[in-house]
Amino acid sequence: MTAGAFDPASRRPLGRTGLMVSPVCVGCAPLGNMPETFEYSVSEERARETLLEVFRSPINFLDTAAAYGDGESERRIGRVLAELGGLPEGYVLATKADRDLRTGEFSGEQMRRSVERSLRLLGLERLQLVYLHDPEYLDEPGREPFEYMMSPGGPVEALLGLKEEGLIEHLGIAGGPVDLLVRFVETGAFEAAITHNRYTLVERSAEPLLEACAGRGVACLNAAPYGSGILAKGPDAYARYEYREAPEALVERVRAMERVCRESGVPLAAAALQFSLRDPRIVSTVVGISRPERVRQTMELARHPIPEELWERLEEVSP
Repeated sequence: MTAGAFDPASRRPLGRTGLMVSPVCVGCAPLGNMPETFEYSVSEERARETLLEVFRSPINFLDTAAAYGDGESERRIGRVLAELGGLPEGYVLATKADRDLRTGEFSGEQMRRSVERSLRLLGLERLQLVYLHDPEYLDEPGREPFEYMMSPGGPVEALLGLKEEGLIEHLGIAGGPVDLLVRFVETGAFEAAITHNRYTLVERSAEPLLEACAGRGVACLNAAPYGSGILAKGPDAYARYEYREAPEALVERVRAMERVCRESGVPLAAAALQFSLRDPRIVSTVVGISRPERVRQTMELARHPIPEELWERLEEVSP
């Protein structure tokens, strides 16, 4: 029996927001030219060509952040949107409100400055979806991220105020530590949540967040299904997971998975992507794309038929 073959042109409800999005979301972090994170650079022209290819594709969902290139990703997107005459009808563009990358300030006032800069760089009058981004990066001794973010006058209250003003339509939470994200989801203040690098073929630690979102009708998005590259390029070509050198034990697990996939005639990257796409708790899977040809290749991976028994074999080599 063969399963898989997801259609990138299909649409899924983004939780209770009323927005409809494709099962694949284009992650625009690489387009901000962040060689210190991704180990490669992306020129402005390459970013432009990539974005234009995205807008020609069936994918209607894009994700960026104020922190990506400290505004460079948003600026490049904004220039393409201006070229197109605005965000095309039916597309959803999400961004994230960030701390000040120079001073580390993570206040309510900084959330307003971050959102206002995003609006300016993107050339938009309002933002469809804004996430509170990486609250765990709060660098203030004696202040616990959750209590601080939820405090009167703090970042969450400021973002909710911007929502009341109509500058933000929907509010989400995005970050790393799963337990922390679950606490934010349980407040009921957020309509979407992003986890990254924590729900892949070799990593399942985001399971509690997926369950929390499903139980509360919060849209759950899964970013970095390739673990920052090892599950796309293979362990021999790129032995890094979550943007750093992968432990040898993980490299060996991925090598075993690659061998099993090869025996079934399935690219490892297709299995890694569809592992996320096939989970009904995940609305959309965020895939970083930095070249025009990667748009077509990503759609081909989403559509690649996968024998049902391959999932069982993958579980056997990576319990």
